Amino acid sequence: MRKWLLVLGMITCILGVSACGSGQEDAAEWTDVSEEDIISYGEGVFQSLREICSGAYEAEKAQYAKADPVSAAAFSSWDSAQADIGDYVDILERSAEKTNDGVIVNLKVDGTSHDANIEIIFDDEYVMTSMSTNVIYSFRELMAKAFMNTILGMGTVFIVLILISLIISCFTFIPKIQAAFVKKPQQEAAKPVPAAAPAPAQALEEEETDDLELVAVIAAAIAASEGAASTDGFVVRSIRKRRTF
Repeated sequence: MRKWLLVLGMITCILGVSACGSGQEDAAEWTDVSEEDIISYGEGVFQSLREICSGAYEAEKAQYAKADPVSAAAFSSWDSAQADIGDYVDILERSAEKTNDGVIVNLKVDGTSHDANIEIIFDDEYVMTSMSTNVIYSFRELMAKAFMNTILGMGTVFIVLILISLIISCFTFIPKIQAAFVKKPQQEAAKPVPAAAPAPAQALEEEETDDLELVAVIAAAIAASEGAASTDGFVVRSIRKRRTF
């Protein structure tokens, strides 16, 4: 029974009451509603949302989050603050403020770890348009968070600057590496190609042919000078070149 009452209350408070249907000509206003009733209305919406976020109504929570973006944002804001608030204890302070567009209900929630301010905004048709949960931190905690954010920011900047300086310092090695790769092919291309050695057999054959012809000529000359009819009696044992100056 309690489950269905919570679901009905959530539907009534978040999505609007039947008096604000599309058939009504004039929008409902908060002019004649007292501050106590406005606070009670806002507190009922908060309690319904807190119960749904407690984990016992996951199916209803998923339906609300899917059907209404405002409810999804309210669930997300409360869930993200739960780790810092801890367990819910009670509502310490309540206040309401009327605006031109509707009303704003402020609730100060007492938690086991931190207190939190709940701000709920309703339009003229009693429909919730926004709900945010703001955890109240001590001055020491705020300074610690600011110090950590500063350290992280400055550390990130210095790390990036160090990486940039290392990359720039590596630019000096690029021309040397490029020159080494270019110089190596040039050296290989500049190496002299050794001349092919002459065939020794062919040179020896040509040399022997020239000597035989020379021997025949010399033998014929000697035979002519001696008056011999043939060169059979002559033998050339050696040939020496004579230098002429």
